[in-house]
Amino acid sequence: MLENKIKSIKTEALNSNNIKANQNTFVNTRKPKGVGTHLIVDIWGAQKLTDQKHIEQTIKKCVKESGATLLHYHTHKFDPNGGISGVAILAESHISIHTWPEIDYAAFDFFTCGLISPESALQILHESLKPKKLNFKNYSRGALE
Repeated sequence: MLENKIKSIKTEALNSNNIKANQNTFVNTRKPKGVGTHLIVDIWGAQKLTDQKHIEQTIKKCVKESGATLLHYHTHKFDPNGGISGVAILAESHISIHTWPEIDYAAFDFFTCGLISPESALQILHESLKPKKLNFKNYSRGALE
């Protein structure tokens, strides 16, 4: 079941954003343009959206897998719905996540400069949060195109 979901996400990736999916990973095939890459992810029907520790571990896995350098991490849990906002400040820019458990939705941004691979976060988000649906866009920031 999980393999089918990942395969579906990889098929979407093959059709957009200059991202090539191979066996179990996403690879950015775009040559760097501008100052960096901004991966924007919408996640619906995910699990553990109120689990602050789990969100933190997920973000830290994204940092590690992408090759980024974590400088600081902070989360805040909101009452009464239990939504979480988190930010990881990176030497290469930042990651942010905001969860709305009352509607089973999370927004994830990964902005990087240099040769960091934010696409690696897609696999981690899928494995960690087990969403029913995950959409993403990948933008070149600072490009004059």
